[in-house]
Amino acid sequence: MKVELLNFTPEPEAAVASAARLCYTSRNAAEVKENLSRAEIVSLLRKLVAAGHLSPAEHASFTFAIEGVSRALSHQLVRHRIASYSQKSQRYVDEQNFKFITPPSIAADAEALALFQARMKELQAAYRELSKKVPREDARYLLPNAVETKLVCTFNARSLFNFFRLRCCRRAQWEIRALALKMREEVRRVAPVLFALAGPPCETEGICWEGEFSCGRAPEVRRREARDDGRPNLGA
Repeated sequence: MKVELLNFTPEPEAAVASAARLCYTSRNAAEVKENLSRAEIVSLLRKLVAAGHLSPAEHASFTFAIEGVSRALSHQLVRHRIASYSQKSQRYVDEQNFKFITPPSIAADAEALALFQARMKELQAAYRELSKKVPREDARYLLPNAVETKLVCTFNARSLFNFFRLRCCRRAQWEIRALALKMREEVRRVAPVLFALAGPPCETEGICWEGEFSCGRAPEVRRREARDDGRPNLGA
């Protein structure tokens, strides 16, 4: 899996802080941004995120290039509707020698792996034969969820908070959780204060809302915080 942050709003933390401050001043947006110090930006962002006032975060956007993931993952990803997507087309791109993603549980079992790889080869052969007889847009109906895909997606920061809350959770499907963790790492690199408290509730609130399905991590998070004040580093 490869995740690259292609583009993002210049000075995303300043953009979000300026939008928030504008609500409470008679100055124009340019004046607000020009007069915000780094210390004020950090303080304001911490207050906004802690209070859950995230509408100003919609003014910062982040564009990712994603490769080496499956169609099973992309079907989950596009359920996050407040985002924009461009994806490799199976209608126009020849998939005769398609690459595929192998789940860890299959890779760890020799018999399962042999079966999985054999069926992938059969599907590749069937696709090649069928695509000689019908258009690719129809031959693709043979293709499995395991087929590797590529896409570009753009989220605003508020949508990313929701995405990380759901998909960084240990109960999320393994592949999209791996993607979410990589995406979070990328945005924390350019906006560490804004995304310091982005993640599942067990990390950000010390509580889990999964009920009987909880992995049990939340009590451990609370114990750690009580022991060493293990709050995330909010940057400077």
